[in-house]
Amino acid sequence: MAWLNQTLVTEFLIKGFSEAPHLQSLFFVLFLSLYTVALSGNILIFVTISFNPVLHTPMYFFLINLAMVDVLCTSTILPKLLENMMGGRIISYGSCMAQLFFFTWSLGAELLLFTAMAYDRYVAICHPLHYSTMMSKRVCILLATSVWIISIINTSVHTGLMIKLSFCHSNVVNHFFCEIPPLLKLSCTPTYLNETMAFTADVFLAKHNDNDDDDDDDDNGVII
Repeated sequence: MAWLNQTLVTEFLIKGFSEAPHLQSLFFVLFLSLYTVALSGNILIFVTISFNPVLHTPMYFFLINLAMVDVLCTSTILPKLLENMMGGRIISYGSCMAQLFFFTWSLGAELLLFTAMAYDRYVAICHPLHYSTMMSKRVCILLATSVWIISIINTSVHTGLMIKLSFCHSNVVNHFFCEIPPLLKLSCTPTYLNETMAFTADVFLAKHNDNDDDDDDDDNGVII
């Protein structure tokens, strides 16, 4: 039974996928395989691009950053998920907030990296003669740095607002990791500001990705 304190929750119980023993073993093997493949694939991408001068182009530079984001995201969720499947469903308050921080960070960075990569393709297709200038090494580093800074500011805001909440109704997280929506449901204090900031971030990131789709539609039929 989940530990419950009517005044303050200091740890959470992650509900996970299924409590059926025969399914736990299957899920454990499945997610362990996915984690191994994800780590191996992203490390391979990083090493291949780093040691091959031919691949030192803007698109592959952003691809390395995307691989780093993927490692951050999977390493934030899957190790604890695997532990949960072995019976360790309890996660401390601090670890839960840390998981929330790094997951939100990686998610925001991933979406913004897609925007940077779409812009790179837009410049390559629509402005091929100015590509080397518009996507210089300095510009690429600036874009990548902006992605990481904006995403870390975003996750700092969300995590900071989450830390200010009090959790006293229940400590059972109806999810397989600590994320904003299931944690807000456990709060016994108003969550209006948290929900507003989450909605604002979603709109901001979704708008950037919608613009990427528009750029891709404009580029159809253009041949370099």
